[in-house]
Parts: sequence; C-alpha cells; structure tokens
Amino acid sequence: MSKPLHVAVIVENIPLCVDPRLRKQVDDLLAAGARLSVISMRDEGNARYRDQPGLTLYEYPAPAQPTGAVGYVGEYLVSFFWAGWFLARLRLRGRIDVLQLCQPPDIYFPLAWVLRWAGTRIVVDQRDLMPEILSQRYAEPPRLMLKALHWLERRTQRVAHQSITVNSYLKDRLVAAGAEPDKVAVVYNGPVLARSALAVAEPSLRGEHRYMVCWAGKMGRQDRVELVIRVAEQLVHKLGREDCAFVLLGDGECLEELQQLTTELGLERWVSFPGWIPERDLFSYLATADVGIDTSLQVEVSPVKVMEYMAQGLPVICFDLQESRLLADGAGVFTTVGDVPEIATKLAELLDDPATRKQLGDTGRRLITEELAWERQTPVYLKAVGGEGSALTRTVPEPATEG
Repeated sequence: MSKPLHVAVIVENIPLCVDPRLRKQVDDLLAAGARLSVISMRDEGNARYRDQPGLTLYEYPAPAQPTGAVGYVGEYLVSFFWAGWFLARLRLRGRIDVLQLCQPPDIYFPLAWVLRWAGTRIVVDQRDLMPEILSQRYAEPPRLMLKALHWLERRTQRVAHQSITVNSYLKDRLVAAGAEPDKVAVVYNGPVLARSALAVAEPSLRGEHRYMVCWAGKMGRQDRVELVIRVAEQLVHKLGREDCAFVLLGDGECLEELQQLTTELGLERWVSFPGWIPERDLFSYLATADVGIDTSLQVEVSPVKVMEYMAQGLPVICFDLQESRLLADGAGVFTTVGDVPEIATKLAELLDDPATRKQLGDTGRRLITEELAWERQTPVYLKAVGGEGSALTRTVPEPATEG
C-alpha cells in the first residue's frame, strides 16, 4: 500500500488562518489524500487547524510588524530561521515529497535547493511580485533594493520544478525571471462556489442608507484604500449624494490612517470599518451591497475582492487596469486610472441604473461559475503540486456545472 504524498508548505507574510488561497489549497490537498505540514506564524485563528486530521501545523512567534527596510530584513531573517528549523526536523523524520513556497518573499530558495537535491519536488506559488510591491509603496524606491529583489526572484524560479501564479501578467514576469513557460501554470484565486453560494443578504447592514458600496481586503499601502474614501468624499460632498454607505471590510497596516482620514473629511456617517470578519459575514455584506469597488493602481494584480464581488452578482467599479479588465470585462465599469472624480461620477450613474447593475452582476456571476471559481482551479493546482500522473491528479473530480 503506497504512502500518501507528504507536502510541506511555507507561508510567511500572513498566518494560515488569514490566507484564503492557502486555506483553499489545504482543503484540496487533504481531500486528495495528501499528508500536509504547514509552517506559519502563530495566530489564535490557527486553532481550528491544529487538530485537523492529515495536517500538522508548525507555528513560530509572529515577528514584529516592520516599519521600514531594516524591519523587513529582520522579519525575513526570523522567518527564514524558523522555516529552516522546522524543515530540518521534518526531513530528519522522513521524506518530504513536495515543498510549496507561498511567495512573496522570495527568500527560501536556499532551503529549497537543499531539499531538491534530496529528491523533493519544489513548487512556487507566486501571488505577488516583490519589486512591483516596493514600487507601489514608495514614490522613489531604492534602485539597489529593486535589483536585489529581482535577483531573489530569479533565484527562486531557478530552483522551482513548477510555478503557479494568479494571472498572465505574473506568468510573463516569472518567465522573464528564468522560469520555463511550460512550467508556469495560472491558478486564479477565485472564491469557492460551494461557500459563496450560501450568502444571504441582510438589509439591516445598510443602516439608514438606500445604497451600499463595499470594499474588501487587506489594507496595505499598495492597495490605495484611501482612494475609496476620496471617492466617498466626492460622492457626498461634491455630488451631494447622501444616500450611499461605504463599507470597508478588512484590516491591515493602514486601518488607523484610513479611519483618521474619514474623520478629517467628516465622512463618519457614510464610511464604516467593520474590521476583519469571517468569510460567511463577508459574503453576507457583499450579497447585500449594490456595488463593489476597487481603487488599486497595481497593473499586475488580479484582485481577489473583484472575484468575490462577482460571485455575489455584484457589479464592479474600478480603474481600467490590465488584469482587472481581464477578470471583470462585461461585469464592471472601468474608469481612467487614478481619476477619483470620474470614478465617483460613474458610481453615481451606476447607482441610479438598476438595469445595468443587474446585467453586470449576472455576467460576473456567470464568469465566476464557468471559469474563475476555485472549483475550476483545483485540477490545475493539484497537477502542479503532484506532477503529471501523480496520485493527486488521479483523484481530481470533475468540476460541477450549474443546471
């Protein structure tokens, strides 16, 4: 009787319990019969994974939140040490068939080389690009640091047997960094239909307002969430629309700054921050809302929030960026990149046009169901992890279809 495939996973920037992509991957791997070891920073939310059959969780103390370049170096050194410690323990106990690196950061390639020489298959799950994130966070990013990040990126791709990523832009960048084109697969980060379909609208979430616009996600500087508040300012104070609430769902390094900006602009009546909430509550908000908004300026990002909006039949409004349009073409309204007054004007028009909202929402839900939902990505993901003909690929079920 053959032993189950042993897959080790390293995730650094957020704990397992907060990483929606990894949570979906964990469910897929366990359902396919793999044995999992996940190395993650410690978090109270990880409790539900600590006794899960087939999964062993190796947690280390969360490093201090970095405030600059030196802080990030310190965080990465701490995380690298703990990853090396746990991988050594795992390898001494037995074989590691697959090592999955959840990137960024691109720092684990030395550990990956050691395991690759010992016969481990190396899979890189590239969610974001470190050079692009740095460029978004700083007006003039240090050139030396950019060069270093590109160097790290190339080292990571050279050690990988297989890379997966979230869109065609990132795939092209990974190929440019040295990956073989046929060794990079696109696995979209769509929602799980079986869970998103359970959402129930709750009209009380609107409060006193007729309409509700939602934003959802981690509030990093590169996400430009402050532009959502500037859109609210335009809609309320410039266009005189007092009938629309803006609900910003999530948390992150910019949360306090965003709350302060809301107060400074006198928008507390219209802008609220429920914080980081369980997925079922998130989907309830989205099922209740009238429009989903994204103000990211990152051309390389396929926003998870946009796919979550679409899954709930929610029309999308965002800037006209390459990957956003590829995701939501026919399901959203796209405006000039960075033009806050224009996006506010288009939002007002969309709120007053229920027929268009329904048409866009129906198209979005169909795109999710037929192409982008996680159920459609599972076969590609399991093939990437296990390789052609592995036990994982032989257990992949056919995706369900509506009808």
